[in-house]
Amino acid sequence: QVQLVESGGGLVQPGGSLRLSCTVSGTIFGIYMAWYRQAPGKQRELVARITTGRSTNYLDSVKGRFTISRDNVKGAVYLQMDSLKPEDTAVYYCNDYPYTWSWGQGTQVTVSS
Repeated sequence: QVQLVESGGGLVQPGGSLRLSCTVSGTIFGIYMAWYRQAPGKQRELVARITTGRSTNYLDSVKGRFTISRDNVKGAVYLQMDSLKPEDTAVYYCNDYPYTWSWGQGTQVTVSS
């Protein structure tokens, strides 16, 4: 059973930055990885995806502000979030893409002044 542990969230002012980390208990070699988020009262949505070849795709609303990366040796996936907006407030999760593993606990990101 793969376990996912997300970290790095917190409270940040609009325009600020955060770097989220996700560690995976199993290998991520050969696996597409992604970050998802769920805001209160909304469905979980795909935020960013990274292929095995490190090609990336982003939700339109985060393009140019967020950057996904991966470290296959460490079994880790990262999400650098810059120019944060209040609408980015959500619990952020990582998973494979399309998601098949059980969800981790996520990490809360709150953007507020």
